[in-house]
Amino acid sequence: MVGKFERRKDTVQELTESGATHVGRIAVIIAGAVRDVTREIGDWISDGLEMREASRRAREDEERTSPPSEPVPDDSDDSDGAPDR
Repeated sequence: MVGKFERRKDTVQELTESGATHVGRIAVIIAGAVRDVTREIGDWISDGLEMREASRRAREDEERTSPPSEPVPDDSDDSDGAPDR
């Protein structure tokens, strides 16, 4: 026959083991969620960096392939001071 004290000890032991198991599973779920969120944020930042780099390369490509623009005449040095008509 099992005494009252031993039954209570067994109940406390089972509850403690069950609690530890559930807390462990919850911790694994949280750790996985943190890992996944961190990965997504990293991927998002990488995408932004890649887009910025692609934009820079496109701009440099355009500057290299487009003909040089003609200089704009400077009208600020008119000798008579009258506007051109």
